[in-house]
Amino acid sequence: MLKEKTPNESLSITTKVVLPNDTNTLGKLFGGSLLAWIDEIGAVAAHRHSGRVSVTASINNVSFTFPVDLGSIMTLEAKVSRAFNSSMEVIIDVYIEDSVTRDKTASNQAILTFVAIDENGKSVEVPKLIPETEEEKERYAAALRRRQLSLILAGRLKAEDAPELKAIFKL
Repeated sequence: MLKEKTPNESLSITTKVVLPNDTNTLGKLFGGSLLAWIDEIGAVAAHRHSGRVSVTASINNVSFTFPVDLGSIMTLEAKVSRAFNSSMEVIIDVYIEDSVTRDKTASNQAILTFVAIDENGKSVEVPKLIPETEEEKERYAAALRRRQLSLILAGRLKAEDAPELKAIFKL
């Protein structure tokens, strides 16, 4: 039996400076550069939760709220929001730091799914997640709804087997 963990045990934070090679001809951050940073810090959070190498299974959602300028200081914070059998949903919040006041403004958010694997590339069980704060509890509940919707759309789950979604989508 694996020891249960809290989202804070997976917390991973990185800070990046938007450099010229990260930008387009307008001096704005390439979405692909941001996606690479998101994937990297998300994998660290998944590894911290599972204790295993974790690979990206899907990019479930990415929001690009507004353009990010050359020279911006960005902080990415990743936490596991829910653990399933061998997969983990990780939410990455991205902030831009004001260079004078050091205040952070939310600029992007991404939700990715990672799968923990063993040395042979086979998926392995991951610890259960115990949310503590209200935000963690909300993200935990929402992760189940997102997973169920994804499985319904993939034809791997019937709508009647997802009572949480029936009320929301009137299925």
